[in-house]
Amino acid sequence: MEYGPDDQVERDAPAAPFEQLTGILRARLQRGDWKTNRAISSENALADEYGLSRPTVRRALAALAEEGLVYAVPGRGTFVSEKDPAGPTGASE
Repeated sequence: MEYGPDDQVERDAPAAPFEQLTGILRARLQRGDWKTNRAISSENALADEYGLSRPTVRRALAALAEEGLVYAVPGRGTFVSEKDPAGPTGASE
């Protein structure tokens, strides 16, 4: 399912909340809400914004990290990768 950058997490949707948040954050990255190599909103801020627990937010961020869209810096936060989020995923160089 596709999610837009302005969507909200719906508790009664068939997709798990972390999957919904992953899609929403992916769309926000594609829209350019955060600049490359800059921190995105903190886990606490995202949890508050979407009404989710920190472990759920952490799981969504981990999924985005696996896709190469973000990376974590211990003690500093989660940052936007240089990889183009609008580009094809899984393409080899």
